[in-house]
Amino acid sequence: MKYTEEHEWLRLESDGVLTVEITNFAQEQLRDVVYVELPEQGNSLQKGDDVAVVESVKTASDIKVPVSGEVTSVNERLIEEPGIVNSEPTGDGWFFKLKIEDSSELDACMDEAAYAEFIKDL
Repeated sequence: MKYTEEHEWLRLESDGVLTVEITNFAQEQLRDVVYVELPEQGNSLQKGDDVAVVESVKTASDIKVPVSGEVTSVNERLIEEPGIVNSEPTGDGWFFKLKIEDSSELDACMDEAAYAEFIKDL
């Protein structure tokens, strides 16, 4: 598992597909998620692109692509049930899956210990 400074939680599967979610910290900051906009399956994206939007009663936040690749699937359940992001941010609350172009881009991401240190003072 890897983490980004944008509070995304990344799970790399053995087939080179990356599942992108937001961290528990992020969902706690957002509070009640009321809307999620997802990318389209098949989109080719570059690291840092805005790819999705999550809105809560408090604010709206962009989800950025952590690495370059192609969207292989999206969690359409979030469209009807956006609150899953709050109840299961590191489970059924995943946003999309991405086939990675260059796995070395993951080197810029943090491991769990580094992320815990990163959010300690936020």
